[in-house]
Amino acid sequence: MKLEVNDTVLFIGDSITDAGRDRDDSQHLGYGYPLMVAGRLLATHPRLNLKVVNRGISGDRVSHLQDRWQVDCLQIQPDIVSILIGINDTWHTIGTDTSGSNESMIQFKSKYRDILTQVKENTRAKIVMVEPFLLPYPVERREWRFDLDQRIQIIRELANEFADEFVSLDGIFHSIAIESNYQYLTGDDGVHPTVAGHGKIAEEWLKIIEN
Repeated sequence: MKLEVNDTVLFIGDSITDAGRDRDDSQHLGYGYPLMVAGRLLATHPRLNLKVVNRGISGDRVSHLQDRWQVDCLQIQPDIVSILIGINDTWHTIGTDTSGSNESMIQFKSKYRDILTQVKENTRAKIVMVEPFLLPYPVERREWRFDLDQRIQIIRELANEFADEFVSLDGIFHSIAIESNYQYLTGDDGVHPTVAGHGKIAEEWLKIIEN
């Protein structure tokens, strides 16, 4: 995917993207993979006058993105929009009757499809879809796979239809965990990246620009 002069790159999603950003400062990128990606892009392409924006919000599900899509995506008119969402849709259904249910998956797919359609119809942005991931530490996280695996499959199907680029993370994270340990990339909850985890996301994201 080629960068152009004056491109705006928007990162949007949940806490993994938020990464502690100061929401009172619209230019703040947080302390995770969006900052790491921005640092590489801005250092490597000083003549392109790139702008990088972070609109991740901790705790968000796909329905939250849908609710704020006009303000936090369409009004920005990004040239590239990178979306990482889904783990909270699983997290907030675990232990309920909707966990892994067909109805829950239909709603998830419909809402995700809606925001992607809005991008296609209202912007010229290239779409980067980033796959959610989960490592089994603590061991209770294994109970989440039945729900999350279905959402990952939905995201892959939507990526095939809508995305210009797709960043597959779940398998990559598991592969690295085999070489090290589960906590190396996601600390004590299997979800939120460590510095190494954010670094790996950034590395995989940058491959779509640099390759």
